[in-house]
Amino acid sequence: MKEPITRQGMEKLEAELSNLIKVEREDIKVVIAEARALGDLKENAEYHSAKEKQSLIEGRIGQLQSIVANSNIIDVSTVQSDKIVFGATVTLLDVEKDTSVTYTIVGTEESDKSKGKISYTSPLGKALIGKEEGDEVIVKAPKGDIEYEVESFEFKDE
Repeated sequence: MKEPITRQGMEKLEAELSNLIKVEREDIKVVIAEARALGDLKENAEYHSAKEKQSLIEGRIGQLQSIVANSNIIDVSTVQSDKIVFGATVTLLDVEKDTSVTYTIVGTEESDKSKGKISYTSPLGKALIGKEEGDEVIVKAPKGDIEYEVESFEFKDE
């Protein structure tokens, strides 16, 4: 099954992949060639460091290529639903703190809570899917349950 991802999330992954292939991969080839020219490879720290970095770059390229191939892009601006689904930007009332928070429900690879993006597979993301305005949501957290009330939600393209 393909993983859902927003158009913006896919663009970000594709930009990282392109940079790794066109810039990082080429730069590390030059560094390796220069380190090789220094001579003895057994005790050549620059060479071993560059080869390690090359391995990390190639690993990330493979990981990103797999994610891109196994993702289903969801155009959030075309979603119409009277319930919360993937891509919704949801405003919640934290009942205990009496404060509002806003999160967008996104794919696993693009989630970043500090930027207000939570994965649809996270405890809060799972709890929100299928809810409507006015519904209460209880999320089990390590420090105890957190109670939210859904104030509003919308589907907007960032």
